Amino acid sequence: MSSSRSLLPVAAAATTVVLWASAFVGIRAVGHDLSPGALALGRMLAGSLTLTVIVLAVRLRRAGLRSVGAGLPRGRLLGAVVLWGAGWFGVYNVALNAAERHLDAGTTSLLVNVAPVVVAVLAGLLLGEGFPRRLLAGMAVAFGGVVLIAVTSSAGGTETSGIVLGLLAALTYAGAAVAQKRLLARIDALTLTWLGALAGTVGLLPFFPALLGELAVAPAAAVAGTVYLGVFPTAIAFLTWGYALSRTTAGRLAAATYAVPPIVVGLSWVLLGEVPALLALAGGALCLAGVAVATRNRPRAAAPVPADTGSVERRIPTP
Repeated sequence: MSSSRSLLPVAAAATTVVLWASAFVGIRAVGHDLSPGALALGRMLAGSLTLTVIVLAVRLRRAGLRSVGAGLPRGRLLGAVVLWGAGWFGVYNVALNAAERHLDAGTTSLLVNVAPVVVAVLAGLLLGEGFPRRLLAGMAVAFGGVVLIAVTSSAGGTETSGIVLGLLAALTYAGAAVAQKRLLARIDALTLTWLGALAGTVGLLPFFPALLGELAVAPAAAVAGTVYLGVFPTAIAFLTWGYALSRTTAGRLAAATYAVPPIVVGLSWVLLGEVPALLALAGGALCLAGVAVATRNRPRAAAPVPADTGSVERRIPTP
């Protein structure tokens, strides 16, 4: 019994990694039928609805009907959550969807993986974590990988805009991860994710007319793919990650996300018949190596991780 319980966090982490990897492939497949904004809104409508059902079920079970709205942030804290959700679930999704109109899923996932390096830089600037030599070295290696991907993609006829959009997605993710790190000190992970998803959905509502028009002519597979992106990589994956993080160390768990790009490349090859160019893969390997160097923990006592957090650590790439 105890051995099976010890395997549950591993299973939850594996579920998260696979779901996040599948999102890159799903976006690439659905993105031909839905524009970036419409796809982002459709995904977030499905994700927000799923999270709302989960939150209501959890709060009703814990506190009953009268306390469903208890403990929700207000004032400036709520404003900060709204801004975080608009960036994380709104701007990031649109940028990622737009990038995958120009780049294959594997190359996009490799580009987004430079986000943890940006997170480390922002943490040095905003959180007082400094700029150790390992961070500077990792930045240099990761930058070399990005340049190699860009040169390879351009030589293959890919528009530079795809590279720029992929890096914009990585930058947006990085800023959201730093903001989330602070917000989680005051709000539990489930509530934060739920409210952020709602804020992102509201921010994407200008794309609602486009979503209606495109869904009317989109094939059933595109509609199903959009729902899948909202329910599984958006809602379920965040919950399984929070479960796993509450039962193991953040550093050990974060290392598992290095498997995301290889899984994306494999799924893209099998499902879409797409494989990044060899030099792009080499550039991606450099990016991952740079991330590993930049985010390697220094030998010091680790700060305790709250049991209810589902924070995105600086090494975590999420689609």
